[in-house]
Amino acid sequence: MIRLLLADDQALVRGALAALLGLESDLEVVAQVGRGDEVVAAAVEHQAQVALVDVELPGLDGIEVCRALTTHAPGVRSLVVTTFGRPGYLRRAIDAGAGGFVVKDTPAAELAEAVRRVHAGMRVVDPSLATESLLDGANPLTDRERAVLREALTGSPIAEIARTVHLSPGTVRNYLSSAIGKTHTATRAQAAATARDRGWL
Repeated sequence: MIRLLLADDQALVRGALAALLGLESDLEVVAQVGRGDEVVAAAVEHQAQVALVDVELPGLDGIEVCRALTTHAPGVRSLVVTTFGRPGYLRRAIDAGAGGFVVKDTPAAELAEAVRRVHAGMRVVDPSLATESLLDGANPLTDRERAVLREALTGSPIAEIARTVHLSPGTVRNYLSSAIGKTHTATRAQAAATARDRGWL
């Protein structure tokens, strides 16, 4: 039996996934959590072998969960199962150690097979996202530019962004200007929205 952990902030989604995967004779859901910062402890406690992780989780996002599992529970393979099929998310998840990346509308039989392949040490990637990711290219933003753009999404003024990211207002303006250029947009709001939509944040 392959022991599974499900991490999704929507109980209904977790329940549906558990029911579908539980129909497979070789898969067993041993734990379910609703927060990203609960995954590593639950995976270790329940001796999970594969963690199915959503991207948008409270406490710790799914991509950071993959990184945490790689570091603190290397015996647990991670498979990102998300509504947000953005090429930038795919690239970041793989860089963080995810064994696979599929979208939630993947048919149940394909999802079960993806779990088996990830458990076996193979990599599974949604083919259309893989193509988009190749065409889209690498994330051009630096960590600092991403941090500043994440704050810009809230619509906060420059001074508030500067306080939050512990930089001077002038440095924040420079990062925003650079990010606007890299995203080929005209304003910081457009740059932040474009980066978010491409999965770069």
